[in-house]
Formats: sequence, structure tokens, C-alpha cells
Amino acid sequence: MTDKTSAPRIPLTPHTPLTVLGAGAMGTALVRAWLAAGHPVTVWNRTPARAEALAAEGAAVARTAAEAVAGNRLVIVCLLDDASVGAALDGVDLTGRDLVNLTTGTPADGRARAAWATARGARFLDGGIMAVPPMIGAAGSGAYVFYSGSRTLFDEHRDTLAVPAGTRYVGEDAGFAALHDVALLSAMTGMFAGVSHAFALIRREAIAPGDFAPLLASWLTAMAPSVHLAAAQLETGDYGKDVVSNLAMQVAGNATLLRTAEEQGVSAELLTPYMGLMERWLAEGHGEEDATGMVELLDLGRGGASA
Repeated sequence: MTDKTSAPRIPLTPHTPLTVLGAGAMGTALVRAWLAAGHPVTVWNRTPARAEALAAEGAAVARTAAEAVAGNRLVIVCLLDDASVGAALDGVDLTGRDLVNLTTGTPADGRARAAWATARGARFLDGGIMAVPPMIGAAGSGAYVFYSGSRTLFDEHRDTLAVPAGTRYVGEDAGFAALHDVALLSAMTGMFAGVSHAFALIRREAIAPGDFAPLLASWLTAMAPSVHLAAAQLETGDYGKDVVSNLAMQVAGNATLLRTAEEQGVSAELLTPYMGLMERWLAEGHGEEDATGMVELLDLGRGGASA
């Protein structure tokens, strides 16, 4: 990726002016955070009424995406999907612009959009927002954004980018922000699956969900540090390192989980795919190891989960 463009750079100011394309829930939260911090913001949205609502709060509203992009060197894009980004910026002159794409996409989207932007004379960062709109601009919310792509762009605009949420730069590869984002969201999805199953088990009993929730949260919190052991095992390739409960024991224990689900009249469909992988890895002779090695079964280059 190159940072060369054919236009001179505009000097930065303590309150860098910027353009935001997209005034949905997240885009609006971003605009408000920058406005509150004193940054001049130009905003454009495909549905003008949403952008006009921000005018009363101090934003300048552009009639077209091209007009908005022309107004400022730093351009933030927060639209529905990658196709929306392409449509909004089709034919727009990006020469000399610093394009930061906060639209949710895949790693391949990020890499392709980086090449697309560079070919049009722009520097590019892709971003993955780890927050929901109410967390943006809220002190202590824990919100942050993964960024990947042009390091020089990130370093120059770090302070401005840090206004609505924390920043975590994860590499020159423009696909890494989306990869980190989706990997964390995927883990979250698996956790929510387990939470749903747990609540299903108790819902017909005289157990109040509100009483059960603190127990569930504390247990998940206690188990979370196991990711560090899994990382160490993956980095060394030693899946038997510091094993506490080996795979053979875990597979044997699955029978109790399945039997309990049956007794409670609860479908085990959220559990059985993972249990199936456990049984396959056990059958390959890894009973004395931890379950971490099942990552190899998910690698389609090895044969994958469909094998």
C-alpha cells in the first residue's frame, strides 16, 4: 500500500475539520461526538432529512457526497455495507483525501477497498467499531475502533479518531481491522448461544432469570481467561500444555449436558455442533489434550469441519 498522492497535504489544526458520509445511528453518534469536541463536521446522507437533523447541532450539510468529500481532507465513511460505499463514492474525486472506512465489512472488503482508494489517489484506513451507538463519545464506555491500513494516516489523525472512541491500530494489512472485529463478534455469538441454552434450561422451573443472571455472568467471567492458555497452546502447537480438563473427560461430560437438556425439554441444537467437533478430535487420538486443537478441524485447508 502506498501513501503517495498527487496533491499537497493540508496542514492539520487542533480541531481537524472532517467529513462524515452516513447519518444512520452510528454515523450520527460519531458526528455528535466530533461536534461536541469542537471539530467542524460536514455531513452527507443519502436520505437528506437525517443529515439535516444534525445541522441544528452545528454540522454543515452537503447536498452530494462529492461536495462533502471536496470539503475536507479527512473523510469518514459509515454506511450500510461495502456496496453502499462504492455507490456513494462512484465518480467522486478522492485525490489527496484521507479516507477512513468505518462501514462493517469483511477482510476481503477492506483489502479491495484499500486498493480501490489508493488507485484514486487517497490514503486509506479500514475500521471495525467495537461499540453500539450509545457507547460512542461516552466517557468510560469501553468503546474502541480497530484500524488497519495506512500507518501514516493513522498516526496523523490519531487524536481526531480517538474523540468518539478509543483506537487500536492492528497493522498495515487493510483487512486486519475487519478480521479482528469479526473474530471478536464470532466469539460473542458463540457465548450468546450458550447463554440462550442456559436460560432455556431454567425457564420452566421456579428459578428467576434475574437471580440466575449474576451466576451466569460471574461464571463466564471466570472462564474467560482460558483464552490465554488457548493462545499459548496454539502458538507452541502443544495442545497438552497445562491441561486442566482433558478432551476425553470433556466429551464424557457432554452426555450429562445432553441428558439434562432432554429432561428439561430443551433442544440441544446450539450445543451439538461443537460437541461433534470434540468427538472428531477425540477420535483422532487427542484425548489427553485440551480442546484447543479443534481449531485445526475448522481450517478448511486441512479438510475442515465438513470432512
